[in-house]
Amino acid sequence: MLAIVIPTILATLAFAWWFRATNKRARHLPDWAYSGRIELIVWSIPALVVFFLGGIAWLGSHDLDPARPLSSSGQPLEVDVVSLDWKWLFIYPDQGVASVNQLVAPVGVPLHLRITSATVLNVFFVPRLGSEIYAMNGMASQLNLQADEPGVFPGLAAHFSGDGFSDMNFEMHALPAADFTAWTTATRTTGPELDEASYRTLLRQTENVKPYTYRAVQAGLFDAILLQKLPPGAGPRTGRPNASVSPTREK
Repeated sequence: MLAIVIPTILATLAFAWWFRATNKRARHLPDWAYSGRIELIVWSIPALVVFFLGGIAWLGSHDLDPARPLSSSGQPLEVDVVSLDWKWLFIYPDQGVASVNQLVAPVGVPLHLRITSATVLNVFFVPRLGSEIYAMNGMASQLNLQADEPGVFPGLAAHFSGDGFSDMNFEMHALPAADFTAWTTATRTTGPELDEASYRTLLRQTENVKPYTYRAVQAGLFDAILLQKLPPGAGPRTGRPNASVSPTREK
């Protein structure tokens, strides 16, 4: 913007000084009406600015498209994500396991996330990995992320969704490939199975849920949630559904 504003200010001051009444060298043209060269300059500068900024926006929006796959020599890890009241469900379709409020992934492997909501709109966000994206009922968003080093990265719901919103957090554990394989193997031997019945139980509104896993997942469960073949969650109710939450009253 300064590339436009500063020359304009300088030109205004220069014209005012040069065409002052006492300057006899200034050429006055009271009948002047049009100059093709001036029109070319006047319109070319903003046109070039628009093309320049538009080019940056075009390239940047495509380079940073959340649905664009990350470049990698290996196959991405597929994870289906469901936003619930008030917890996150992570389904690993290729591994046949699932977890609640805990996302586990191998280091250096791209994650391809399909994200939906079983209740109201929410936002999936892992701040240290970037790119938050909406989770919407009846729709699937796509997000590609990758952890380049081992660690525990906090994740959160970045959209207000009712009483349990403030505790709707999860942890992403980035593990070496061998540790991730060991985690999936161990997960298959413990915990309940995630089928339609257990999913309906999971739909109930709960707050501050500790992470746990499912040893098996019913085939096509995520697609059934996405296509709304299974009932949606209750979502926040109007009024004050939680008796412990009330407006502040002056004494």
